[in-house]
Amino acid sequence: MTGFRKAILFLSFFSLFISWANAQDNIVDEIVWVVGDEAILKSEVEEIRLQMQLERQRFDGDPYCLIPEQLAYQKLFLHQAKADSIDIPLAEINRMVDMRINNIIASVGSREKLEEYLGKSVAQYREELRDQTRDNQIVETVQRNIAGTVKLTPSEIRNYYMELPHDSLPFIPTTVEAEIITMLPHIPIQEIDAVKNRLREFTDEINAKNKRDFSTLAILYSEDKGSSTRGGELGFLGRTSLVPEFANAAFSLTDPTKVSNIVETEYGFHIIQLIEKRGDRINARHILLKPKIPAEEVEKTVQRMDSLRKDILAQKFTFEDAALHISADKDTRNNRGLMVNMEEQSNYGGTSRFVMQDLPAEVATVVEKLKVGEISEPFVMQDYKGKQTIAIVRLKNRVEAHRANLSDDYQIMKMIVEGQKRNDVIKKWVENKIKSTYIRINDNWKNCDFQFSGWIKE
Repeated sequence: MTGFRKAILFLSFFSLFISWANAQDNIVDEIVWVVGDEAILKSEVEEIRLQMQLERQRFDGDPYCLIPEQLAYQKLFLHQAKADSIDIPLAEINRMVDMRINNIIASVGSREKLEEYLGKSVAQYREELRDQTRDNQIVETVQRNIAGTVKLTPSEIRNYYMELPHDSLPFIPTTVEAEIITMLPHIPIQEIDAVKNRLREFTDEINAKNKRDFSTLAILYSEDKGSSTRGGELGFLGRTSLVPEFANAAFSLTDPTKVSNIVETEYGFHIIQLIEKRGDRINARHILLKPKIPAEEVEKTVQRMDSLRKDILAQKFTFEDAALHISADKDTRNNRGLMVNMEEQSNYGGTSRFVMQDLPAEVATVVEKLKVGEISEPFVMQDYKGKQTIAIVRLKNRVEAHRANLSDDYQIMKMIVEGQKRNDVIKKWVENKIKSTYIRINDNWKNCDFQFSGWIKE
């Protein structure tokens, strides 16, 4: 892992559960490093070390060498940010803090469990995270400014590729390109009415004299798996993070004791309860129910899809034309059935190439057995909205696992070379900055194999 990547990783650990080690009475604080006019305390190092242990993260070396060096690394960029007058808008910091807290609540199970673990309210914890999040974003901004825009010519990428030993070339897993057509089974009106009646019963129970708690009902009955374990709580979100129908209903609520009318969205039917409004963001809880699709309606749709498949195989029309005019999924329909990888962390995000784990599980199971050009039998799957749908897929292309080559993997090689160039620029900047910055390390903390040279001044 490069120094650049390690720094971002450790900054993340530093801002998570920052108060944990402060409660440890056996930590004797002392100054272990001084960088410029800022001190690094032993307690800061312990905070990160203990948190990494809690998160079961591996130490790539001695933590008492690795961690203070990364904190010093951070301070170099923060000093530069002051000189460059770099700051991050408060709204952006708040958005990131809220997202982080929402993720933590999701991992521990509930807001109450997090507060019990921290020994403080979520509101207090949010305030503590703001400065840390701001520093992290400032460091990333400074690094982007230092590295600048890396522009590489095809010949530079080709030369880099040619100079690498074959064993050093990255191993590329099997990738596929697939086209899909989907159909939604018909939902009888009586099933929709049954869901609405159930939600009305929930509302009556919440409003009754011996009322039941909204969050308890959400845990027991909500079909939104992402929020049901948290009592239906969604965390602070802006309007643009919610589908319009849900946002309109949620933002119109003013009384936390009231329950909204039934709201229909593409995901199903909801009732909503306000928790808190904060500026242009809202924290609400909801219960989601989805109408059940009778087995006979699923079977009818499978038969329709099978007839469509046979027509395509008989060349009455192409797979692409059928997707454009028939498919229920508007995103792939507009691409004439071609699936696009929406995984942001994937090397192929934004392209039509997928490694198997990036595909929906049901699609991956089917695609794995297809030859290029083959069309699958109809199968049942859940779309990204959680709706039951019937699909057929066509395997457009498959590139088997291999060592990277320029013809199949040019974009990946380009990303690798660009990343290395950026890291080289940042590394050189750090080494020069170390030379010009006052640095003092406690004698007991010097016996380390540091990643960067020059920390110890003779």
